[in-house]
Amino acid sequence: MEEERERGNSVGVDEEKWVYDSSADHKGRVPLRASTGVWKASLFIIVIEFSERLSYFGIVASLIIYLTSVIHQDLKTAAKSSNYWTGVTTVMPLLGGFLADAYLGRFSTVLASSIVYLLGLILLTMSRLVPALKPCDASNCQEPRKIHEVIFFLAIYLISIGTGGHKPSLQSFGADQFDNDHHQERIKKMSFFNWWNFGLCSGLLLGVTVIVYIQDHVSWAVADIVLTAVMASSIVVFCTGRLFYRYRKPMGSPLTPLLHVLVAAISKRKLVYPTNTAELYEVSKTENNERLLCHTHKLKGVEASPQHDPHLASYLAIWYLCVAQSSTFFIKQGTMLDRKIGRSFLIPPASLYALAAIGMIISVLLYEKVLLPFLRKATGNERGVKILQRIGFGMVFSVVTMIVAALVERKRLGLVEKNPLRGSTTMSVFWLAPQFLIIGFGDGFALVGLQEYFYDQVPYSMRSLGIAFYLSVIGVANFISSLLITIVDHVTENMGKSWFGKDLNNSRLDNFYWLLAVITPQ
Repeated sequence: MEEERERGNSVGVDEEKWVYDSSADHKGRVPLRASTGVWKASLFIIVIEFSERLSYFGIVASLIIYLTSVIHQDLKTAAKSSNYWTGVTTVMPLLGGFLADAYLGRFSTVLASSIVYLLGLILLTMSRLVPALKPCDASNCQEPRKIHEVIFFLAIYLISIGTGGHKPSLQSFGADQFDNDHHQERIKKMSFFNWWNFGLCSGLLLGVTVIVYIQDHVSWAVADIVLTAVMASSIVVFCTGRLFYRYRKPMGSPLTPLLHVLVAAISKRKLVYPTNTAELYEVSKTENNERLLCHTHKLKGVEASPQHDPHLASYLAIWYLCVAQSSTFFIKQGTMLDRKIGRSFLIPPASLYALAAIGMIISVLLYEKVLLPFLRKATGNERGVKILQRIGFGMVFSVVTMIVAALVERKRLGLVEKNPLRGSTTMSVFWLAPQFLIIGFGDGFALVGLQEYFYDQVPYSMRSLGIAFYLSVIGVANFISSLLITIVDHVTENMGKSWFGKDLNNSRLDNFYWLLAVITPQ
C-alpha cells in the first residue's frame, strides 16, 4: 500500500482511492479516502461542538439572572455586563483563527483551547463550591462577596479565551474533512454546515433546558459539575477520532505580511521624502540589506472577500443588535410572567431560549429536506439559492421579531398599569414564544449562510479566520448593543424618564424594541 500511495502521489492517479488536496493523515501521509475524513471524522468534531455549545448556552442563557439575583447588578448594568462578555467571547476567535492558520494548525488549536475552556469551567465550579469563594447568602446580606465576583468573572473570561481558539478552528477543521475537488464530498460538505448547526442547536437546547433546570431547581454548582464532566468527556472523544482526521499544515496567514506592512508604514511615517521618486518603490540590495516586505499583489487575498459586498459587515452588526436581545432582555422578561405548568412546575426563565433553538432546528430541517431539493432544480445552484440571498432572508425575521416583542411588552406593561400589585404575573410566559421562535427561525437561514460565506469566500490560508470574521461581527454588535443602551438611557433620562429603570416594570423596553425595528432595515 505504501508503494501505491507513493505511486499515486507521483503521477496523480487513482483519486477515488486517495485524497490529493494537500491534507495528510495522522502519520503525515496522503490520506486514504475510504478510512479518513467525511462523516466518520466529522461526527467526532460535531460531538465536541455539541459539548461547547451546551456549556456556552448553559452559562449565557442564565447570565443576566445570575448577575441581577446573585451579584445584585441593576437591569441595565447586568445587560451591559452580559453584552460585554458575549462581545469578548465572539471577538476572541479572530486571535484564535490567526494562530491556527499561521502557527499551530487547527487540530492543535482546538485541543489547546478546549483544555483552556475546561479550566474555566473548573474555576467556575470552584467559585460556587469552595466556601471561601462562594457568593454571599441572600438571607444574610445583600451585597455580593468581592472575591466571588472576581473569581466568577475570571472564570467566564477564561472560557472566552477557550472559545476564541475553539470556534473558528473547529468548524474549519470539520469542513477540512471534505475534499472540495471530489464531487460527492463537495455535496456532503454543503450538508455538513446544516448538520453542524443541528448539533449546535441540540447542545443549545439541552443547555437552556436541562442545565438551566438544574441551576434553577438544584444548584448552580451541580450544573457546573455536569458541564465540566461533559466537556472533559468530549475532549477524550475528540482525541479518539484522531486516526480518522485529515490534517492540514499551517501555511501562514495573509494577515502576517499585512501586519508587517502596517508596522513598517507606522515606523517610517517620518522618513524624508526622496528626491528620486523611483526610490519609493524599490531600493537596490547594495543599499539596503534589511528584509523586504512582500509586494501588494501578494496581499490581494486579504481583501478578496469584502469585495463581494463591502457593506455586509455593517448590515450584520445592525442585524445582530436584534438577536442580542434574546439572551438578555427577553430572558429577564420571562421572570415577570406566569411560568407555571400545571399546579407546581415552574419553567426556568432561561429555558425560554430553547424556543429559539427549536426555531433554528425547524428552519435547518425545512431548508435541508424540503426547500433545498426544490430550489436546486429551480435555480440550478447546488446551494439552492445564493449565499447572500439566504443571509438576507434570515435578516428579515429579526425585524419581525422586534415588532412582535414590542407588542408583547406593551401588553405586559398594560397589565402592570391596571393592577400594580399583581403586575404581569397573570400573563402566561408563552406570550414570549413567538419572538423566540421567529428569531431562531431567522438564524437558521442567516447564521448558516454566514458560516458558508466566510468559509468559502476567503483564501484557504485564512479559513479559520474566515469563520472568526462572522463571529467578530457578532461580537462587535454586542458592544454596540451595550453602547446603544448607554446612549438611549442617557437621552431618555434627559427627556424626563429613562427607558431602562431599576427593574422591568419601571422600564420601557417596548420603545427600545421599536427603535431596533426601525434602525435594522436601514
